[in-house]
Amino acid sequence: MLKKISDNNLCCPICKTLLIQQNDSLECSNKSCQSVFPIVGEIPILINEANSLFQIKDFVENRDTTYRTDLPKWKTQLKNLLPSLNKNYKSAQNFQRFAAALKEKSETPKILIIGGAVEGEGLNVEKLFDGMEVIESDVAFGERTNLICDAHDIPFSDETFDGVIIQAVLEHIVNPQECVAEIYRVLKKDGFVYAETPFMQQVHLGRYDFTRFTHLGHRRLFRNFEEIESGAACGSGMALAWSYSYFLQSFFESKNLAKLADVFARLTGFWLKYLDYFTIDRAGTFDAASSYYFWGRKSGRVLYDRELIESYKGLIQ
Repeated sequence: MLKKISDNNLCCPICKTLLIQQNDSLECSNKSCQSVFPIVGEIPILINEANSLFQIKDFVENRDTTYRTDLPKWKTQLKNLLPSLNKNYKSAQNFQRFAAALKEKSETPKILIIGGAVEGEGLNVEKLFDGMEVIESDVAFGERTNLICDAHDIPFSDETFDGVIIQAVLEHIVNPQECVAEIYRVLKKDGFVYAETPFMQQVHLGRYDFTRFTHLGHRRLFRNFEEIESGAACGSGMALAWSYSYFLQSFFESKNLAKLADVFARLTGFWLKYLDYFTIDRAGTFDAASSYYFWGRKSGRVLYDRELIESYKGLIQ
């Protein structure tokens, strides 16, 4: 049986034809495709290898992909003892309103979380989406993963979901435009998307980090969506805290010494993130935020670039 995926909207990531379950695999019902995808521990592995950084065998053989979610408990506990440089001032309240809007839209909303191996900042799935069907996908196995797929090819039929959440993921996708087009495809009419994406953040996840967006660049990415709300999720104070840490790390060639520099930065610079309490909604933060959020509704209208630049809210002229 498939873990937490109860309907028949799963489709082939290659040709978008419905899949048929056969014991420990899923087979494409398109006779000209006939692709077969394994199920590993109740989790379907639906990867279009021709359009992905990953191969199916990466997951069958349980190789590390973007990150490890099985770190030793002592390492996690030690890391949690250190003060964090991160502070997201918007996610929790945004997700509460997102969930309320979904409940108004449908009696039984269906939600896709892209990058859901680990629960995101401010996102309490069991509490916020109680009674809804939530599918948490990723390209890494994690405690919450119930579907392995690459967001360039979302393996669901058109207009399957009432809402899609993609938090801190688009920077790790080779072609974000292609991913957003897929989100648009799988959303129902008037469906909601909620995205958070970095602007002023240094490289994280190493080789799997590709892109950053300004506020307007982020808005343009979702130009086929009507904006409900957008702004800074993490402000310039957090951006400064990250820069301080990475500045210290840049003096070293050794990974272990760089980690020590990060520990020092956390102990001495964690307080910078709290300055965002005073600045998160100010105009200057639209030019300097650590990350931005966008909440939109699927629309039949395209936002034109001349309209886009008229929506600039920052201070830089």
